[in-house]
Amino acid sequence: MDKSLVERDRQAIWHPYTQMRLAPDPLPIVEGSGARLKDELGNYYIDAISSWWVNLHGHAHPYLAQKIYEQALQLEQVIFAGFTHAPAIRLAERLLHILPKGFSKIFYSDNGSTAVEVALKMAMQYWRNQEQPDIDDAIKSQRGVSSVLRGITRKKILALTHAYHGDTFGAMSVSERGVFTVAFQDYLFEVAFADVNEWSTVNNDWDEFACFIYEPMVQGAGGMKMCEARALNALLKKCRQHQIICIADEVMTGFGRTGKLFASEYLDEQPDIICLSKGLTGGMMALGATACTQKIYDAFLSDDRSKTFFHGHSYTANPIACSAGNASLDLLLQDECFINIQRITAKHAGFLQQLQRIDVVKHPRQCGTILAFELDYGDDGYLNNISSILHGKALNKGVLLRPLGNTVYIMPPYCTTNEELDEVYNCVLEIIA
Repeated sequence: MDKSLVERDRQAIWHPYTQMRLAPDPLPIVEGSGARLKDELGNYYIDAISSWWVNLHGHAHPYLAQKIYEQALQLEQVIFAGFTHAPAIRLAERLLHILPKGFSKIFYSDNGSTAVEVALKMAMQYWRNQEQPDIDDAIKSQRGVSSVLRGITRKKILALTHAYHGDTFGAMSVSERGVFTVAFQDYLFEVAFADVNEWSTVNNDWDEFACFIYEPMVQGAGGMKMCEARALNALLKKCRQHQIICIADEVMTGFGRTGKLFASEYLDEQPDIICLSKGLTGGMMALGATACTQKIYDAFLSDDRSKTFFHGHSYTANPIACSAGNASLDLLLQDECFINIQRITAKHAGFLQQLQRIDVVKHPRQCGTILAFELDYGDDGYLNNISSILHGKALNKGVLLRPLGNTVYIMPPYCTTNEELDEVYNCVLEIIA
């Protein structure tokens, strides 16, 4: 007899963010359509979290699938150093057109963490390129490269408390020290953290900061924490006064999640660099993009080749992924998609009023299509085991939820119908009752 998918999985796979000794058997999913997923037994689940926040338009969308198929038949991959192709050019042009004003160039990578790594390296090398003479001259004068690097005055990075920016080492370094980073804390570089409402307590010379990285309006994995535009604007203005490069991590908040195309549109102060991934391809392919202003780009233009931006990935600007990104934008920019975003936002607002009347619900909040609250059960935090209980109970009711500890959130694909939203809301109410 053939082994089941679960048995084969258990023998061969190590799952992310999973304590494999304690975790229940994974659920084999064989099909997706719209906002629903289907398991091998024929059970359906409403994907209320957009499969880790990536799916915008629904599963197995025929238009996206067709565009991916067409591109795969034409050009599947080419090295992006010294070569280019139409899907990457078109996607970059379209992103620059819809991003907040001021962005000039797109640098491709392959996920959210690497989009952040690119941004951090751009910002740090920007100052090295600005402040230092040519490395070649330093070597010739016997000063040495290390002495040149020690002379850089802007070395420090500022980030927000509760931040989460990814799992690679640079992204972990600018994320709050906690359960996600504790095993690696001795290896992370030093970062100053500021509360968005109490940043005046930062005990540093602000002119020493090279950059400030932040998640605009909503901090995702840090607990779906939401801030006021006024407070974040004030901090960004402070950074502007000291010429600190501002990096907006819109990996989660981009492409309509907060009710606007980009969360930065809620703010008066705009970033110098912006990081994109997740919804960039509608959830169909892995792709990251880092957009920067002309000022950042110009700092790397030099006759000195040591001032080159030495970063790249084997699959940088993969043509199939870029085609998926273009197809996703085709759908995102249609009136129907904006109407659905507004509809989901309105439905969430109604459900929010219900949650506010429930004693065990703490801090119910909403930003566009993102709704979140804490369940008053145990300590706040990711390790609160109520998450696995809620996850299991929701699956039994045909809904995919994945709470962050005792933080429950709903972030559905834009194709989710009102009836499906009501199913999700009723599931949540029945569980917390």
